[in-house]
Amino acid sequence: MTLVLLDTNAYLRLAKRIRPLLGIAFGQKQYVPTILKQVEDEILKNPRLKFSYPWFANTGLTAERLSKRVRLNSQERAQIEAAASVLRAHVLADPHGYTALGRSPPSPTDCFLLAFGQVRPAIVATDDLGMHKLATDFGIDIWHGHDLLKKMLSAKAIDNDLVREIFTALEINDDLPRSWQEAKHTEFKKLFGSKP
Repeated sequence: MTLVLLDTNAYLRLAKRIRPLLGIAFGQKQYVPTILKQVEDEILKNPRLKFSYPWFANTGLTAERLSKRVRLNSQERAQIEAAASVLRAHVLADPHGYTALGRSPPSPTDCFLLAFGQVRPAIVATDDLGMHKLATDFGIDIWHGHDLLKKMLSAKAIDNDLVREIFTALEINDDLPRSWQEAKHTEFKKLFGSKP
């Protein structure tokens, strides 16, 4: 079993349409999407996100998050927090590197997720380019949200119609990141064709 940790943007892009999303193993490697309490707290404490994603408080989704939550013992938490502080210090030491090319610096929550992926076997799914840079700097396994979608499609955990629905919804909501736009005509070219 391999945990796939969804960060805020990955969860918000997928959870409304892929039901259930969390705790369901798929594929030969038994990938299991999950969300950490820190990500949930980040959303609940952000008025803009709460306003933009009112469905986040849906009773069914809340119950799914609670029932599939990863529990950490005190030793694991201490290891992850120590690793997160190293990652955070690395980000703060290179502010230009984490703000160039449209990146935003990884937050403390982002660093916690990446540290989790470093301490325990897990892959972090995010579309945050700053997190991708930090993960690359430290050799941490990381995917874009569309990579998770592609793995789920390949494993038949979702179908072509749902993939099209997700891309369409993100386009309508003006929430289709550049990496997704590129993947639409490369990773998903069987669905969308290649760019003319």
